Amino acid sequence: MVKKKKTEVKEISDTEFDSIIKGNEKVVVDFFAEWCMPCLMIVPVIDELAQSYSGDVVFVRLNIDENQQTAQRFKVMSIPTLIVFKKGEAVGRITGALPYDVLKEKIDSYLNL
Repeated sequence: MVKKKKTEVKEISDTEFDSIIKGNEKVVVDFFAEWCMPCLMIVPVIDELAQSYSGDVVFVRLNIDENQQTAQRFKVMSIPTLIVFKKGEAVGRITGALPYDVLKEKIDSYLNL
């Protein structure tokens, strides 16, 4: 049995943010904090989504406590917040710890998949 390689959801910083958003066609950024229980609850869901979109959508995480500049720039007031980017532009926002099916449906609609 061939085991599929797990897709790693990379944690990024303010300094990397723009190059990642502009350097990839489709990106989902998970804005989180270490102390946020709902953020921690959706980590496995985000990992599963990253696996299912592997090769098509890049998933990254941004810690809002360590990267306040980007969080303020995108007016992230509640976490977890996912912002969906297409061709460098924010096309959608999802707030809250939602189940896999709901997140996938919203991401698909924002990216017209």
